[in-house]
Amino acid sequence: MPDHLTPEQRSRAMRRVKLKDGSLEKLVQRELRTRGLRFKRHVRDLAGRPDIVFPEQKLAVFVDGDFWHGWRLPAWEYKLSKFWRDKLRANRVRDQRNFRRLRSAGWRVVRLWQHEVLADAATCTERIVQVLRRR
Repeated sequence: MPDHLTPEQRSRAMRRVKLKDGSLEKLVQRELRTRGLRFKRHVRDLAGRPDIVFPEQKLAVFVDGDFWHGWRLPAWEYKLSKFWRDKLRANRVRDQRNFRRLRSAGWRVVRLWQHEVLADAATCTERIVQVLRRR
């Protein structure tokens, strides 16, 4: 996003970004359904509104985009404008805060990254299955 935009223009542009039910999430959901697993999506009562939730097993799954959630951000943040550096740093702080809130409430949390899902969705799904089996 160009640096010359006002904060209001940036805010409007950010609201247009559709994050819910992205193709990555759908890919993981399809893999889970293929394995016969049932889950809820985007539970509003939980910190961070996890993408996939197994309420009975208290498992929250986040499927995070590499850019938006700052995968390895310190390695490439120097390429970004101040606005985007600050935005992605804030996203990472928020993600950590939500992780701590869920964990302190007794939830287990699995975070899948975009590059992992694109490389091997079946292995990512197996990670979820393994966590479900532990309880």
